Amino acid sequence: MPQPKYRKIAVIGYRSVGKSSLTIQFVEGQFVDSYDPTIENTFNKMVSVNCQDFHLQLVDTAGQDEYSIFPHSHSMDIHGYVLVYSVTSMKSFEVVQVLHDKLLDMVGKIQVPTVLVGNKKDLHMERVIKPEEGKKLADSWGAAFMESSAKENETAVEVFKRIILEMEKADGNAPPEEKKCAMM
Repeated sequence: MPQPKYRKIAVIGYRSVGKSSLTIQFVEGQFVDSYDPTIENTFNKMVSVNCQDFHLQLVDTAGQDEYSIFPHSHSMDIHGYVLVYSVTSMKSFEVVQVLHDKLLDMVGKIQVPTVLVGNKKDLHMERVIKPEEGKKLADSWGAAFMESSAKENETAVEVFKRIILEMEKADGNAPPEEKKCAMM
């Protein structure tokens, strides 16, 4: 088996959208119900995707707003980004768009491996952002899109597996297509 690949992923978004909950659900398999504003936490986890092991370092960032100065540390040595908004907050959806623009300015690229995540999809009655709106935004960025519920452990693992696939694609290591053979 090949050596594990090291990948550093930043989880970024407005405050209180569930960045830490999503990260902890993926790393530890549990939902943290209490809200304690994050300054910055780093988590490590080994995961296997397409028969390749990855050593992930996840940087769970402090909540940002449209006026935050994008920290330089969020662009250094980062291989991929999980941008999170809450489907119950129009403000978080607007802020994630500003954060994406700041991110591109900071890294100096027109595109970086990104997964846009609409979190808190379990809060049906409070939803204000439709899935189609998130998908449309992600498409405009050339990014992947998923909705998630960290509370109900819906797609937490898939979010991080998807960012690995996006990073691999950016590195020119797209997963091999299924081999088909034709009889002549």
